[in-house]
Amino acid sequence: MYIFGYLRASTKEQDAKRAKNRLINFLTEKGHRIAGWYIENESGASLKRPQLMQLLEDATYGDAILIEQVDRLSRLDEAGWATLKKMLHEKDLKVISLDLPTSHAALVSPLSDEFTSSMLRAINNMMLDMLAAIARKDYQDRRRRQREGIAKAKNEGKYKGRQPDKDLHDKIYQLRVTNQLSIADTAKLAGVSERTVIRVSKKTPSERE
Repeated sequence: MYIFGYLRASTKEQDAKRAKNRLINFLTEKGHRIAGWYIENESGASLKRPQLMQLLEDATYGDAILIEQVDRLSRLDEAGWATLKKMLHEKDLKVISLDLPTSHAALVSPLSDEFTSSMLRAINNMMLDMLAAIARKDYQDRRRRQREGIAKAKNEGKYKGRQPDKDLHDKIYQLRVTNQLSIADTAKLAGVSERTVIRVSKKTPSERE
């Protein structure tokens, strides 16, 4: 069984690598090591995450995915979470999360007692579903509070909207449009998602102001 580390943050301002040492230390204490890292800055509310999809493609039957918290893997709605679980189950991929102790059993030798093993797996799957639902609710609550804050600011005439990062946008435009780099290479060099590269590249100079 190979263990792959998955690290995710929502925006470029957040550091997706922040939890890397925690995951390394956790596995070292358990006598294991990471076979590879998949790191990205994408929203957990979407399945359109290049590194996650690459991980699912690269992993073989029975491998494991190590995460810091369940919300790093999913803030998906019910349908999205069901889709992701299906993809995991197709390869019997185990999810090991630092905030889900029942998942740590995947790192020890298989239990000889089939009943105990089945019960532990069922409990872990139930807990994983519960934490995924909590992560989704937290995401929805934060979005709702954000919308309410914006509405209040607009009513008070204080809302100016999110201001674009002109220097970053110019860098993206230079790399992608002027230098004709690929979308993937531009995203890596600018430290943004591929969707951001596509969006910014379509803007005129005045729109990037």
